[in-house]
Amino acid sequence: MPGTKKLVIVESPAKAKTIGQYLGDDYEVQASVGHIRDLVEPKNLPPELKKGSLGKFSVDVENGFAPYYVVSDGKKQTVAALKRALKNADELYLATDEDREGEAIAWHLLEVLKPKVPVKRMVFHEITKEAIERAKENTRDLDTALVDAQETRRILDRLYGFEVSPVLWRKIGPGLSAGRVQSAATRLVVDRERERLAFVSAGYWGITARLRPAEGAEQFGARLARLDGRKVASGGDFDSLGQLKKTDVVALDEQAAQTLADALRRPDIAVRVAKVESKPYTRRPAAPFTTSTLQQEASRKLRFTSRQTMSVAQSLYENGFITYMRTDSVSLSQQAIDAARKQAKSLYGAETVPDKPRLYTGKSKNAQEAHEAIRPAGDTFRTPQQLQGTLRGNDWKLYDLIWKRTVASQMADTKGTTATLTIEADVAVQDGAKTAELTASGTVITFPGFRLAYEEGSDDEKPDTDDETRLPALSEGQALAVHEVEAKGSATTPPARYTEASLIKALEELGVGRPSTYSAIISTIVDRGYVSPRGSALVPSWIAFSVVRLLEEHFGDLVEYDFTAEMEEDLDRISRGEQGRVDWLQGFYFGNDDHRGLRTVIDNLGDIDAREINSVRITDDITVRIGKYGPYLETPGETPDTPRRVNIPQELAPDELTAEKARELIDAPVVGDRVLGTNPATGKEIVAKDGRFGPYVTELEPEPEAVPEVLDEATGEVAAPKKRAAKKPAVVKPRTASLFKSMDPATVDLETALKLLDLPRAVGADPESGEEILAQNGRYGAYLKKGTDTRSLENEDQIFDITLDGALALFAQPKYGARRASSALKEFETPDPESGKPIKVKDGRFGPYVTDGTTNATIPKAESVEEVDFDRAVQLLADKRAKGPVVRKAPAKKKPAAKRAPAKKK
Repeated sequence: MPGTKKLVIVESPAKAKTIGQYLGDDYEVQASVGHIRDLVEPKNLPPELKKGSLGKFSVDVENGFAPYYVVSDGKKQTVAALKRALKNADELYLATDEDREGEAIAWHLLEVLKPKVPVKRMVFHEITKEAIERAKENTRDLDTALVDAQETRRILDRLYGFEVSPVLWRKIGPGLSAGRVQSAATRLVVDRERERLAFVSAGYWGITARLRPAEGAEQFGARLARLDGRKVASGGDFDSLGQLKKTDVVALDEQAAQTLADALRRPDIAVRVAKVESKPYTRRPAAPFTTSTLQQEASRKLRFTSRQTMSVAQSLYENGFITYMRTDSVSLSQQAIDAARKQAKSLYGAETVPDKPRLYTGKSKNAQEAHEAIRPAGDTFRTPQQLQGTLRGNDWKLYDLIWKRTVASQMADTKGTTATLTIEADVAVQDGAKTAELTASGTVITFPGFRLAYEEGSDDEKPDTDDETRLPALSEGQALAVHEVEAKGSATTPPARYTEASLIKALEELGVGRPSTYSAIISTIVDRGYVSPRGSALVPSWIAFSVVRLLEEHFGDLVEYDFTAEMEEDLDRISRGEQGRVDWLQGFYFGNDDHRGLRTVIDNLGDIDAREINSVRITDDITVRIGKYGPYLETPGETPDTPRRVNIPQELAPDELTAEKARELIDAPVVGDRVLGTNPATGKEIVAKDGRFGPYVTELEPEPEAVPEVLDEATGEVAAPKKRAAKKPAVVKPRTASLFKSMDPATVDLETALKLLDLPRAVGADPESGEEILAQNGRYGAYLKKGTDTRSLENEDQIFDITLDGALALFAQPKYGARRASSALKEFETPDPESGKPIKVKDGRFGPYVTDGTTNATIPKAESVEEVDFDRAVQLLADKRAKGPVVRKAPAKKKPAAKRAPAKKK
């Protein structure tokens, strides 16, 4: 019998909690915590299906690409709880997000729960009481086209990854992966690094001057623009090889620039205003935020990573502060337009609001995205000042950014006047130049308009061209006096590396990926080691060079930006019901008239030269090899069979490995294999080396003695040795010990090396138990060991210095006493607002994490410990609590032993 409550299912516990506040007692709100099922790993398929057409991908490529889904072990308890709740319900509302993923989650819930009560699909773009009430009254059916698009994307990624990744494992290294969109993103970063590697810097000189009217005191700046009508070269006039792009441009060297500067400094020089141009200046406000532009602007203004931005935005949305944060629409609803105009008028004045509302349109045709830009929730916006007691830290900062952008989007243009002066100076220098033209420009803002609320940031590192520089009122022909002149040399710089903001912008412009995926794309290429952040820049690894090269040479279509963008458009067509899922997958995998098909490419790969793929030539005799244990330089050695190899420093970025730097590394004196002396106790040689895991010392084992030769008396030749039973010689592993962090392999001496090799050091015996106390180094640092009991030491040097009394004093302290406080990487004075416990950042087995002593939350790899402030730490802990505890699979119960049948009597 159906129950008397209406069951509402959303994705997250936080969302469920917020929505539950707006629904009455007749509703029960539960969370699915994301997807409840997914494609099974092929190894976990039932045995009878492993050998069939499902076996390779868990997708039946021969029968309509039918996927084989299973409820994951971690979601079985969730599903059981949802089924129990459904028994007490008379209606089921599926209230997941209105995008592909949300629609697919709803479909999976239907497939698994198999409800026998009426089902309604409830959608909303903000979590406010009014929005939830409207959504209740305007439900719809499940959109199967959206589900098809999500399923196609999931199957496409499975086919791509499972076919291409094994090629990377065989030819480059184990554990690598290829993803449809991540490969294109990695290629963008690698292509930029290639440009930087090939870049040739060009030097040029320019001249700046401070001028003033001949009869006035107001100074202004100007720069040399033309010489006898020819443009004076600046950075933009050179190509990436350091050559001028045009022949009618003159590049000044130091001598020419200094000569011109001296001429401009002469007291008798004639300087006059040749032309005065004035034109109106107008600037429109930026459109409201999409997912992409929010990530870009949060990166520029707040220094957030894309992952951090989406995490904070998710929290703001689920708690009812902003509208849905995954969208590529720039339009606002009428209620949002009214709210923004009303707020701008009350805060900044009626004159800052135009007569007609501003309407924005985007390029997207995607039906799967929410149909409104990201904005503050509600019919009336809450100002950031009103929420200062409610929102904290990063939540408040991001809300403030969204509020400002939304309100500014409905405000009037910024207006002003831009003046440009052309100034002529009569110069006479040896090369025949006679007239130097300088230019000066400035903008005077007469009406700030939207800039009262907000101004958009930029990825361009150059100064803003709309600089508000005031110029004195001048007329054509007016004489000017030269106050000071400076000749300054400059050099062209390589194209800037991508930042998260500029990479997202590039992906969006190319049509690669979708707003909801940008954060995941960047997190993936960082987590898998293809790219690493250096400050705000994204630096590719040498492994990324190998991966991209292999994909370019053997899977060309898959990393072509246009092809990847066309895939996204095809998925959009499927989401709109304009194209069939099966036909599209058939063409992608098996091929059609326009595309060879992934299967065809894999079957016809031919030979791939792994050594060549993993090589980058620096000079004719120096090559970078990307090996199993990292990159190294290879150059000819004493013989062709023994090339010389030199490790590349880990901190050296690919574009910094110039021919000069490579030669410097090759020619550097080798300090790794330094003979320190002979161990007096064993007679063995002690050597300092530099290895894969850092510098160390080792005790070399002597070479095995050669078997003496015996002459055959009859022939006079060396007699063949007598055959004996094969006996493997005992392999003696040489003793080794890592140097302490405070030690230098170039200066470490024999005495220190012998002490290191003799570790662990016996400190003495415990007088009470008689157990020996040892001082030694371990994976997590220096420590003392007494039986099974241990205590950490403050530093490595204490291994040699600590006395028995000092060791006994350490063991007398509680194992987890004050020592724990000092082990934290960072501590915050304010306790966690939910648990009331102190928050610390610690370094654990799997990397740094945030903890309040009860909940542990791993810090994402894309974020550094330094970036994690108190608010971010609170956010990470809250997100971890919302996910709930990890449900571990219960161990299988042992079957009772079968009873034996009694032996038959004879």
